[in-house]
Amino acid sequence: MRRSFITSGVIAVLALTAFTPVQEPKEILLWPKDAPGSDGKTGAEKIRVAETGDHVVSNIHHPSITPYLPAKPSGVALIIAPGGGHRELWIDHEGYNPAAWLREKGIAAFVLKYRLAREENSTYTIEKDELADIKRAIRLVRSRAKEWKIDTARIGVMGFSAGGELAALAAMHFDKGDQSAVDIIDRENSHPAFQALIYPGGTDKFEVTKNSPPLFLVGGYNDRTDIAEGIAKVYLKYKQAGVSAELHIYANAGHGFGMRKNNHTAVADWPQRLVDWLEDESFLKK
Repeated sequence: MRRSFITSGVIAVLALTAFTPVQEPKEILLWPKDAPGSDGKTGAEKIRVAETGDHVVSNIHHPSITPYLPAKPSGVALIIAPGGGHRELWIDHEGYNPAAWLREKGIAAFVLKYRLAREENSTYTIEKDELADIKRAIRLVRSRAKEWKIDTARIGVMGFSAGGELAALAAMHFDKGDQSAVDIIDRENSHPAFQALIYPGGTDKFEVTKNSPPLFLVGGYNDRTDIAEGIAKVYLKYKQAGVSAELHIYANAGHGFGMRKNNHTAVADWPQRLVDWLEDESFLKK
């Protein structure tokens, strides 16, 4: 009964929220001028609509965040990186939908549009440009934490598929910021307090140290082997390093389930499991 109740709640929130770009909160550029490494590229973003109705974004040269700020903030914030194989961003079910749902739970969510390293003719790389984008997003949110009623000790990252790989990189390669920087945002540290990785790619590259942020992992049994087995291996790495981690693998799920209105099996409840975990880890008050 509990699962059915929660699933109904998730579906209800999705049904009440329209996910077309014109109705989204206004996005904020990570850099007011050109992003470092964009080399003056000015081409407009491309948006296609998939057969599923999802909006899919590509040709991103001006990375941004779209804020979903709750009416009753809990102090917790999440930067959300949608997936798309580093070639495009499936920005509805892996971005706007979970952001809107989290906002209803009192969690500030920021949907990240990052540059794409594997798009045709791209000059960007994952480890340099994409990582720079998510780190800048963390710094930007931290710089406006007081305005947005966010606790700087409770800012985390969440990513789906390729975005999960990017979120994991942010949790591995953070820094204290440059205190001598002219740009005050660059003075902020990029350390995420926690990480939520939803069917992440690139798990063979994941590293863990004693100061790695706590980890929440979700995937599907029917996903491709490198992900379905890879996330289990990542969990074991964290367990062996003594860093808190929680793993959910859903038996009847594959890849790319994200957060959709037509998710009706147990996997539809994964967002609530995330909230439960945030409460158990004392990031979110029960």
